[in-house]
Amino acid sequence: MHNTYRLLDSGNFEKLEQVGPFRIIRPSPQAVWKPSQPKLWGKVDAHFKRFAGGDGKWNIENPNLKKPWLIEYGGLNLQIEITDFGHLGLFPEQRMNWQRIRNLCHQGSTDGEEFHVLNLFAYTGGSSLAAAQGGAQVAHVDASKTSVAWARLNADVNELTTAPIRWLTDDVQKFVAREIRRNRLYKGIILDPPTFGRG
Repeated sequence: MHNTYRLLDSGNFEKLEQVGPFRIIRPSPQAVWKPSQPKLWGKVDAHFKRFAGGDGKWNIENPNLKKPWLIEYGGLNLQIEITDFGHLGLFPEQRMNWQRIRNLCHQGSTDGEEFHVLNLFAYTGGSSLAAAQGGAQVAHVDASKTSVAWARLNADVNELTTAPIRWLTDDVQKFVAREIRRNRLYKGIILDPPTFGRG
């Protein structure tokens, strides 16, 4: 399927990805080996280079990459967009986690009780949407207004606009402290903090 995500190859501290119709190269510090399929690396739509200070820059060969596009991945429709940090709004390694979240929420919500899930550092919402697909009531928390808005767009393209998801732009530590004071309980907590970031 062309409208999905595939890791095509990796090596020389980079990864070659097919993201829907676009072929992209991004940094991958763990890929210390040589690429196994060097011929695939020749023609790409975009290449993100990271600089020593942590910043980076996209070299875009295909102008269509400047607009968001949709892919289907891991049972979800996702809006993809290149960001200044070299991100795409998707961490593809989470696919198996989404299926597990979906299954656990389905099992937990079939006993007739409400199954509440707290997703912290929730980013663009893959885990929140998987939990909602499984029947959970979700609190989606991220400090970034942009990420929360992106997650809501992802809910729209998955026909989950009316799903029981609370979209919260908040500092995670402050939000959790308030939830403890309120004695609010969750049956599931998803916690995947960024390496560095606020809230």
